[in-house]
Amino acid sequence: MLYVPSIFGENLMDDWFNNFDEQFFGKRGSGFNKNENQIMKTDVKESDDAFTVDVELPGFTKDDIQLKLTEGVLTISAVKNSEKEEKDKETGRVIRKERYSGSMKRSFYVGEDLTEDDIKAKYENGVLTLTVPKKEAKKEVPQEKYIAIEG
Repeated sequence: MLYVPSIFGENLMDDWFNNFDEQFFGKRGSGFNKNENQIMKTDVKESDDAFTVDVELPGFTKDDIQLKLTEGVLTISAVKNSEKEEKDKETGRVIRKERYSGSMKRSFYVGEDLTEDDIKAKYENGVLTLTVPKKEAKKEVPQEKYIAIEG
């Protein structure tokens, strides 16, 4: 069994190794942020007619993910609740849990001319792929406005 004194918290080894790395390799950038696992890592690619958005959501199921389009803003929400996971009596009690549990949300402005039917979504192997078509904004035809002449 592994006994760690409670004064060190749950991440004694992580903190020690992070500090060790900083001493030898210098302070690292945002890629080693403790809150990094709560951010949806996203790649956005542009083609002539659409944007492709790849969002990493490892460990989530399709039912854990919700997409909402409101006033031109596409919001991706994902909720993973550890309480709903079934406990397996054969594996014993959990000593340490590092997999993400909680909720995360990310929003992108996609334009007010798009509807829910325009955006295509696919979830496969922990990656949510969205295809967002480019739509040209409707150009308003300038209307000629006349001024009435009295007299």
